[in-house]
Parts: sequence; C-alpha cells; structure tokens
Amino acid sequence: MVQFSATARLDASFAALSDATRRGVLEQLARAEASITDLAERFHMTLTGMKKHIHVLERAGLVVTEKIGRVRTCRLGVQGLTEEAAWIAGYHQLWNARFDALDEIIAELKAKENKDEPERH
Repeated sequence: MVQFSATARLDASFAALSDATRRGVLEQLARAEASITDLAERFHMTLTGMKKHIHVLERAGLVVTEKIGRVRTCRLGVQGLTEEAAWIAGYHQLWNARFDALDEIIAELKAKENKDEPERH
C-alpha cells in the first residue's frame, strides 16, 4: 500500500467515506470478512464496480485485502478510523468552545437588556 502523509490520508479516508456503498461495505466488513464477489452480490453490483470501491477503501487504509488462490478476501484495516476520529474530536472541541463563548455573549446581552429596561408597575 502507498504511504500517505497525515493530510493526504485524511483526504483519502473522507473521500472514501463520502460514498454510501463504501460505508455499507465497511459496515458489512465490521461483521465479518468477505470476498469481493460476496460483497458485489450483497450490494447488487458488478464485480468490476465493487473492485473499484474496494480499491478506494484500500488506498485509504480502511480495508485490507488478501488473495488466497483465486479469491480476494476483504477485512477492515487495522488502523481503522483512529486518525479521523481524532481530527473530528479536535473540531468538536473547537466548536464547543465557540458555542460556549457565544452563550456567554448572549447571557451578557440579556443581562444588559434587562438592566436597561425601565421597571414596569
């Protein structure tokens, strides 16, 4: 497999995950290893079409294939989605911090608005 830089690997992973069929293949492989032929049948695709999907997943490091005789078996990659999850977690923290700051600004504006309103009797 070609080694990617961290950025290129994330790009490859997210591109691979952008397709519903490839996400479905990952879900299937999370349950059990499968041959490309089995996956093609399960997803009602041609063998050539499934091979293309597997190639994209393999280049992203999400799937590993092994040829035994005439059968190419697929399984989830060992690395999984660890780097992707870490990348998403970093942005999750960033956005939570921004929303917390926005909540503080809104609370300050409401407090000022309530202070500036004349009392009604």
